[in-house]
Amino acid sequence: MPIHPDEYMDRKTFDEILSFSKDKETPFIVVDTSTIMRKLDELESLFPYAKVYYAVKANPAVEILSLMKNRNINFDIASIYELDRVLSLGIAPERICFGNTIKKSKDVRYFYDKGVRLFATDSEADIRSIAKAAPGSRVFVRILTEGTYTADWPLSRKFGCQSDMAMDLIILAKDLGLDPYGISFHVGSQQRDIGAWDAAIGKVKVIFERLMEEDRIELKMINLGGGFPANYLAKTNELDLYAQEITRFLNESFGDNLPEIILEPGRSLVGDAGVLVSEVVLIARKSRTALNRWVYTDVGKFTGLIETLDEAIKYPIYSGRTGEVEEAIIAGPTCDSMDIMYENSKYPLPLNLAISDRLYWLSTGAYTSTYSSIEFNGFPPLKTYFL
Repeated sequence: MPIHPDEYMDRKTFDEILSFSKDKETPFIVVDTSTIMRKLDELESLFPYAKVYYAVKANPAVEILSLMKNRNINFDIASIYELDRVLSLGIAPERICFGNTIKKSKDVRYFYDKGVRLFATDSEADIRSIAKAAPGSRVFVRILTEGTYTADWPLSRKFGCQSDMAMDLIILAKDLGLDPYGISFHVGSQQRDIGAWDAAIGKVKVIFERLMEEDRIELKMINLGGGFPANYLAKTNELDLYAQEITRFLNESFGDNLPEIILEPGRSLVGDAGVLVSEVVLIARKSRTALNRWVYTDVGKFTGLIETLDEAIKYPIYSGRTGEVEEAIIAGPTCDSMDIMYENSKYPLPLNLAISDRLYWLSTGAYTSTYSSIEFNGFPPLKTYFL
């Protein structure tokens, strides 16, 4: 069956985006800020006990950061460049966390000099760097978690360390004059298994108890990371079920002694707010007997759709045409054979789809515009408009 936008976005909002998009040159993204506000309202109502740190990397547009500023949301930042942008809006450094565990010592110092005092870490070398460049700062150690096979965009190998090493790092942080503040984890982006949080919280509980019993170190914070889903083709649970279960996991482990809780949402806040508008450049078959058409669009892996790598993220695509459909292979415009979005997961597109028709990629507000290359094949980065 063809995809219909009503399943993924408020119809009135989508109609407004269609009207706004009519005369604009593709490709571009339109972001509906009211959708972001609704997502924020929902998250804060479901997790009233948590502090929200927006993952700036998901979409660092000034228009979105300004929304977060006015809502008194905090910011999870990955680089000095994101830091400069956030600070330029008059946001206090007390609302900022340097959440990247991979960082230069001079960048740690830059954050420190700007007033940031909360740092993520997962290695001895980084702990020592923070102690030297940001003395006395609060640090939290990121641990490895399970969930690789149930997250559409896993994050379980590059970042984090095993629990025993995390405890060693906490002790080292204290010895070096840092404030060992807590433990963080990330169960993977677009995580479909709520149980992944249960397993991770169980690990954190053990770390808290052992550090208190053996070393008299009282940790004060758990950073639950992100992982809450956007509305892609692969259906997930509703956010209220995630909140209900995660709250239960926390209560079972910590009871009335719940530490400070931090959330770092990105995708779940801004993903559903975006529609990427593209144009069909070419439609072709590879042989006279080929079962599937190749549909080439003016947007691809190098112009914002890198998360289609290995077909991990499956965006809903709407053509606006009706009638009989046929599964199609969808590829981008560049002279690179990797620039194929969907070949194994073929998409049902109308047989009457024509060159110069538009395709609307829904739920593309996160990890698209910032993944767009500067000028591969000369193509400029994606334009973004805000409603």
